[in-house]
Amino acid sequence: MTSPITAISGFSGISGVESTSAAGSTDALTGTAATASANEDFAGMLSKGLQSVQASQNKADDLALKVADGTLSDPAQYTMAANEAALGLQLTLAVRNKALEAFQEIMRMQA
Repeated sequence: MTSPITAISGFSGISGVESTSAAGSTDALTGTAATASANEDFAGMLSKGLQSVQASQNKADDLALKVADGTLSDPAQYTMAANEAALGLQLTLAVRNKALEAFQEIMRMQA
């Protein structure tokens, strides 16, 4: 039996982005700013995402070896893992390209 298709785990660390809007809010009781979700910086989230993409590629490589050896009972597991790794890599490259374009645009700005 194959496992159901799950979401791409390539950038699972970015899920905290939605909750950063509450980082600027203040607590009504204490008057302090809520910074729990803002403690993790962008570089940390990006690093976690890259580690997740690497892990999915390693999983796909391991399953490929098992398919070649004939020890994997369901080759569909490899197909799903390989597709997940490929999509994660494509997403990583898209994020990198957008960041590079933004950096180049900033460098073209006049002071």
